[in-house]
Amino acid sequence: MVRVLITGGAGFIGSHAADTLLAAGYEVRLLDNLTAQVHGTSRKPPVYLDPEAELLIGDVTDPIALDRALRGVDKVLHLASAVGVGQSMYDMVSYVHTNEVGTATLLEALARRPVARLVVASSMSIYGEGLCQDGSKTTVYPAERSPQQLRSGRWELQDENGEPLTPLPTPETKQPSLSSVYALNKYAQERLCLMVGKAYGIPAAALRFFNVYGPRQALSNPYTGVLAIFAARLLNGRSPMVFEDGLQRRDFVHVHDVADACRLALESECNGEVFNIGSGQSRSILSVANDLARVMGRRDLKPLITGKYRAGDIRHCFGDIEKSRRLLKFFPRIEFTRGLEELAEYLADQVADDHVERATEELASRGLVA
Repeated sequence: MVRVLITGGAGFIGSHAADTLLAAGYEVRLLDNLTAQVHGTSRKPPVYLDPEAELLIGDVTDPIALDRALRGVDKVLHLASAVGVGQSMYDMVSYVHTNEVGTATLLEALARRPVARLVVASSMSIYGEGLCQDGSKTTVYPAERSPQQLRSGRWELQDENGEPLTPLPTPETKQPSLSSVYALNKYAQERLCLMVGKAYGIPAAALRFFNVYGPRQALSNPYTGVLAIFAARLLNGRSPMVFEDGLQRRDFVHVHDVADACRLALESECNGEVFNIGSGQSRSILSVANDLARVMGRRDLKPLITGKYRAGDIRHCFGDIEKSRRLLKFFPRIEFTRGLEELAEYLADQVADDHVERATEELASRGLVA
């Protein structure tokens, strides 16, 4: 049997990927440090882990833990990462250490102990603003919004003449535009894996995840995915907090589809490629907040539109997934409303500590929210 090591395997995406791989007949080993921000201060293994998956508790930055984890492994799915745009803008050393040094440490271990396949989790955040077109239907790469524009509450992307731009699905060919430390980390992770994979003859691919949602997401982590943050607010009888005007657009993809994409990438023969992993659809943050409140039975909790912005945030980005369809045979199956209903069922038994306001105050105290 083929054995796959999943770094960060006890987490949200990692545990679902483990389930998918086990169902497909793989042996699965997980390496995870059970960080308190994700798993709580008890740092106990989560109850949702399949006992058929072997769990090793250790850190991806620890060469000894990696050497142990890689013994007898055929393929690696590298998901271990500190996640969060906002937090990355002040906790910079920690993010660079976990994400970039951790990846480099893994790659040094793989140079000594090569595997048949390496797949690394990247992120849509590396694109910065997504692809757009101007009034003449010309495709453009939008510039970052200036502090002056944001302070005046003019949220939409504009061309050099101040005319509005229309967002388009963003393909893998768009050049990176790194707006946060986290985005820089993810770009470094994917480049390191593809570069070192090429040098050492390890076939590698990078998956650029869009906004992943679904059961098992860390509800008490105020820097996790936006749907989990909204859910934590709603579970505590509070309105979801929406930045800017709520009309920014994102691509929400269910974690079951993401787990399938991980399996497909591990089985693919594509080498040195990057792939968008999303739904191929876009939704406004405001509509998503309303949809989640509806399926959770909390229509009374209307989204709170703050009219504020956070450093590192972008306006619109949603995925063009044609390349993933063509080369990975990746076809998302979970329709958004059905995915939300499944999430609501999971949330019915959950308790969440709502740290969103405290996290926002932390950002504001550093001048990262205005």
